[in-house]
Amino acid sequence: MSKIHPSAIIHSSAEIDSTVEVGAYSVIGENVSIDKNTVIGPHVVISRDCEIGQNNKIYQFASISEIPQDKKYNGEDCKLVIGSGNTIREYCTINRGTKAGGESITQLGNNNWIMAYVHIAHDCVIGDNNVMSNATSLAGHVLMGSNIVLAGYVLVHQFCRIGDYSFAGMGAALNQDLPPYLLATGSFAKTHGLNREGLRRNNFDPLKINSLHKAYKLIFRSSNNPTNTKELENLCKEHEEVSNLLNFIEQSDRGVIQSSKQE
Repeated sequence: MSKIHPSAIIHSSAEIDSTVEVGAYSVIGENVSIDKNTVIGPHVVISRDCEIGQNNKIYQFASISEIPQDKKYNGEDCKLVIGSGNTIREYCTINRGTKAGGESITQLGNNNWIMAYVHIAHDCVIGDNNVMSNATSLAGHVLMGSNIVLAGYVLVHQFCRIGDYSFAGMGAALNQDLPPYLLATGSFAKTHGLNREGLRRNNFDPLKINSLHKAYKLIFRSSNNPTNTKELENLCKEHEEVSNLLNFIEQSDRGVIQSSKQE
C-alpha cells in the first residue's frame, strides 16, 4: 500500500523512497529527493532543489526549500540539503542558498530538533544535535556548530557564528559570534560564564569544565598581562576544548559577544 496520500502533489522528477510517508495536500516540487523512512506531514510544501536524508519528520504547514528572502537573488540555481534524524515542527521555514554564499547551499545536519515557527535563512550551515526553540530566527549566512541550544525567540544576525555546546537564553539577540561552551542572554546578548548544565548533560569531565571556566575568566574578565597569557597557553596545551575556545575567538570576523561584567 502506498504511503503517499492521493491528494499530495509530487513532481515527476522527485525521487522518493518507497518507505517515505507523504501526508494529505502536501506539495513536493522539482528535483527533490527524500530518503528512507522520512515522514512528510499534511500541508507541507517542499518547493524544489532539495535533498532530504533518512528518518526525518516534517510537520504540517512547514515551508521547506523556498527561494531565499534576499533581493539579490536572481533565479540562479541553489539548493537545500537536510541530513538525517531531524524533527522539523509546524510552520518552520528553511530557505535555499544563494550565489553569494559561495556554494549556493543551505545545510542542516543530523538529529536536530527544530521547533515551531523557526526560520533558517539562506546560506546557513547548521551542525548536528542542536535544539532551536519556538520562533527562533537565523538570518543569512549564519554558521552554527553542534550540540547547541537556542531558547525561544532567539534572533541571530547575519554572518554570525555559534560555537559548539553553547546556550542562548530566551529572547537573546546575537549580533556577534557566540563562542563554544558559553552561555549568553539579553538583547544585545552578553555572556554569563559557561554553559555548565549543557556541558554536564553532554558528559564533560569536571576537570575540563573547571579548566574552561578558568580560561573564560582569563579571556573575558582579567587584564591582559604576561602571567595570564602564560596560564592560558598552559590550559590550551592540557585541554583541547580550551584551545577550541581560543581559536574560535581568534578567527572571529564580527568579534565575539562580551561578558556581562568586567573585573
